[in-house]
Amino acid sequence: MQTQVKAVTEIKRHATEVMAELRVSRVPAAITEHGEIGAYIVDPETFEAMVRRLDILEGIALGETDVAAGRLVSHAEAKQRMAKWFP
Repeated sequence: MQTQVKAVTEIKRHATEVMAELRVSRVPAAITEHGEIGAYIVDPETFEAMVRRLDILEGIALGETDVAAGRLVSHAEAKQRMAKWFP
């Protein structure tokens, strides 16, 4: 993923412009202080998409942990459990 770098002083002086640029470009910005990255800022849509992806990946990881621990159910039981959420 492409990232732009901005000094914290630039953010302080031009916050409105930087935020407008982020919304248009959707390119995250690394915010530096004394030459070191201290934070990243992203537009709202990119952030929300990242959170959704992380939620999905977390669910997959939990499923893999359950499989490794032998916590399995049959296909029929899984269908029965899922029917509660998807009638």
